[in-house]
Formats: sequence, C-alpha cells, structure tokens
Amino acid sequence: MTDTATPTARTMTVTQAAAVLGISRTTAYECVRSGELPALRLGGRIVVPTRAIDELLDRASAIAGG
Repeated sequence: MTDTATPTARTMTVTQAAAVLGISRTTAYECVRSGELPALRLGGRIVVPTRAIDELLDRASAIAGG
C-alpha cells in the first residue's frame, strides 16, 4: 500500500509570504534582506519557511494580547 497523500508545502515564495502577512512584495523583500523575515536561498530562488511565518505571527499575537 502506497501513501498517496499530497505533501503540505513547507515553504512559500516571498510574494506568497507578503500576501499572507498583508504587506507589499517590496516590503517582504526588505524584511528578508534585514533578517526580520527568515528565508532560505535555494539556487536562484528565495523561499520563506511556513514555520517562520507561523512563529512570526505567534510572537506578534503574544505581544499584542500579552
């Protein structure tokens, strides 16, 4: 029996991350450049781990609600 489940994406493009965060693409790239938004360079692509987005939003929620 083989597992036919579709794998969940563990990364997203900077453009996708910008949409999730509600910021512009340019701002997202600036955040990557400054280190505020963790990202990986894979070949010529820059990708943002979905875990980094989740942790960023969790920290922001804790500060806002704390």
